[in-house]
Parts: sequence; C-alpha cells; structure tokens
Amino acid sequence: MPPTPSPARPPSARTPFGHALAGLLDVLLPADCAGCGAERTQLCPACRHALTATRPGPTLLPWAHAAAPYADPVRQLLLAHKERGALRLAGPLGEALGRAVRSALGARAGAAPLLLVPMPSARAAVRARGHDPTLRLAGAAARSLRRAGLDARAAPLLRHARPVADQAGLNAAERRRNLHGALTVLPRARRGLADRQPVLVDDLVTTGASLAEAARALADAGLPARAAATVAATAVHPPGQYT
Repeated sequence: MPPTPSPARPPSARTPFGHALAGLLDVLLPADCAGCGAERTQLCPACRHALTATRPGPTLLPWAHAAAPYADPVRQLLLAHKERGALRLAGPLGEALGRAVRSALGARAGAAPLLLVPMPSARAAVRARGHDPTLRLAGAAARSLRRAGLDARAAPLLRHARPVADQAGLNAAERRRNLHGALTVLPRARRGLADRQPVLVDDLVTTGASLAEAARALADAGLPARAAATVAATAVHPPGQYT
C-alpha cells in the first residue's frame, strides 16, 4: 500500500476524483513555494518575478519564442505544475506563455484570431498525472491573451500517430528521426478554424524536434503554424539575433 501523501504537497491526481481533490487541496491548504521553498506561498514574489524578468526571445528555432530560460526557479515551477499537481501555477505560467506568444508573432499578433495548439501528451501520461498540463497551460495562455485584448482560444488538435522512444539521452538528429511522422491532426481540426492563426505552444523547448514535427503535421493538414511559443527554453537567444 503506498504511503499517504503529505497534505502540504497534493498527490498526483490519478482519477477524476483524485484530480478534483488535488485541485481542492491546492487551493485550501498552505504550500511552500514551488520554485524556491519559501513557506506558506505556492509562488513567492521572487519566483513570480523570474517568470517575467526576461524578455521573451527566440530559441534554437527562430520562429519559436520562450518566456524564460529553463533554469531554477522556472524549472521547478514547471515540474511542480506538470508532475506534482500544483494546478494554481497554471495561471502565472500561462501568463508567461502568453507573453511568448505575443513575442513570437510580433506585429502579426492582432492580425487574425489566434488558435493555440498545445503539444499532445501521451494518454498514459495524462492518466498518470490526472490532467494534461500542456493543454491546461494553453488554456491559461489564451485567457491571458484575451485579457490583453486579443481573440485567442486553445484547442487540442494534435495526437500521436505511433509510439515513440524515450527522448532522454538522444541528440537533436536522433530526436528528429524518432519523432518524424509521429504526430497527426485530428479529423475535426479543419472545421471552423480556417480564420485563425495556429500557434504551437508547449511548456519547454530543448532541441526543437517536437515543435518541428508538430509544425509538419499541421502544415500537412492545411493549417500551417505561424509561430510557436513555450514557457521556457534550454537556450534563449537575444532579441534581434535572427534577422
């Protein structure tokens, strides 16, 4: 029998009831800051500042912008939301993702309604976590963009077409080969979306192989992505480096 989780750190929600319970505990019980461990606040001012202190900029893919480097405390915030059920972090992380969307689109941000397309999570991972963290972040980013006056919505249009090997330990070329042809677009994707600018979104970009495969799948379905955005990146280049 597994040990009883500490009430200060809600358990991963592995069923609909567990998901609801984790969200309730997340709201009602005091928790330490997910970024630095400061007491009785899930996100302290310093860690919140870390999400906003860096100007969003391009990654290894010049058309994909990130809000912050993948370093602590941002790394810890993403892991807490994704793996430990810290659901309230979706709001501030989604705001950071929304800033990266605006940075990636530049002057095109208001040219047409936006469609944020999250990178798909494997079904087994969603079952284990009790929620889809990337879809949750996409929804939070869309709400942030609407508050800024932009017409934005999120829709899970992508799914896995075949299994892929674990990406850990693979270099960039191996990741591209591993992912090639792995994603496809849901049949309903084209309905009612022709007037929207698709923007790929994810929590993290490393080599860019996953985003490139997602862009291929959307383009093949007649929905070419205008840009991509992530909360964090392992390499963020100074604005203006790519011309």
